[in-house]
Amino acid sequence: MQDKPQSLQTPRLGLTHGDINGISYETILKAFADARILTLLTPVLYGQSKVLSYYKKNFEIEDFNYSLTRDVRQAWAQKFNIINIVDGELKIEPGQSTQVSVEMSKLSLKMGIEDLRNEHLDALVTTPSSLAVDTKQAQVFAAVFNNPDILRVLVSDFMRVGLVTDDVPLREAVEKIDTALVVRKLEVLSKALKTDFGLNAPKIAVMGLNPHAGELGSATDNDCVTPAIKEAQKRGVYAFGPFSPGRIFVNGAWKKYDAVLAMTYEQGVMPFKLLSVNGGACYWAGLSAVCTAPLHGPGFDIANTNQASPDPLRKAIYLAMDIVHQRKDSEVLPSKEKSSE
Repeated sequence: MQDKPQSLQTPRLGLTHGDINGISYETILKAFADARILTLLTPVLYGQSKVLSYYKKNFEIEDFNYSLTRDVRQAWAQKFNIINIVDGELKIEPGQSTQVSVEMSKLSLKMGIEDLRNEHLDALVTTPSSLAVDTKQAQVFAAVFNNPDILRVLVSDFMRVGLVTDDVPLREAVEKIDTALVVRKLEVLSKALKTDFGLNAPKIAVMGLNPHAGELGSATDNDCVTPAIKEAQKRGVYAFGPFSPGRIFVNGAWKKYDAVLAMTYEQGVMPFKLLSVNGGACYWAGLSAVCTAPLHGPGFDIANTNQASPDPLRKAIYLAMDIVHQRKDSEVLPSKEKSSE
């Protein structure tokens, strides 16, 4: 099949297959069961057609067609495409992470990122793998795209929360945080709000490390977070704080800002999930490419039981497409007026 000019194509969206023993294939099958989504994008799964067929048969999903392709640039428009990352049979053991499933997760991620880096994809959605693989994704992205200061941002219909430190033990997270790191993350978040969400002068609420952040005597924040906010302001970032969780989340103060920057994973993820009743997705800000993911794990406890919802994956897909279109609109109309929400 001759490749169409990029301007005539729907955006190419890569999908990693995550852990083959989890719920990723189930959510992928359910998310693309409605063929109308294929009018919006061209999906390419870095996976294995035999694994897809296994779950397709188990869940009795009959009306699901796909095409095999060896090169993402030759993906068929308005069809679900699969690139077989390996030939032959893979041992499927639903409900547990195995050596095979971990290796296949890594290979799928590697191939997807490579095509994303080479601009053969417009965006990549990574589906959940085991903790050993997922916790290293940020490191992989940082290395491939040569940017150590990428930032995980949680996004729902109404709020955005960036995480200075990702999914690491609390003690390790606190040891990493210093003024320079917070300043860099604020700059990444501010730029992303402009380029990926179309906001002209985004306001960012910054959380402190101390439970009583913003109050007299919070030495940790006085030594680290407060100076970071002042330095970021000098660099043109509209940052405010520091705020304690109670001050920013309990009374709805977060609604006055375009995003919140949390210092640790627990500090940001827990309130985000409680307040985002319709769910959300995450993406990595600071990358030249667009990469998102659903907000759940591999779901080994419900694997192969037909209980997994495709909604988190759909949110990650639509978030990726929104950012792709926003970036393209900005390129076409660089002087377009943008206003904060």
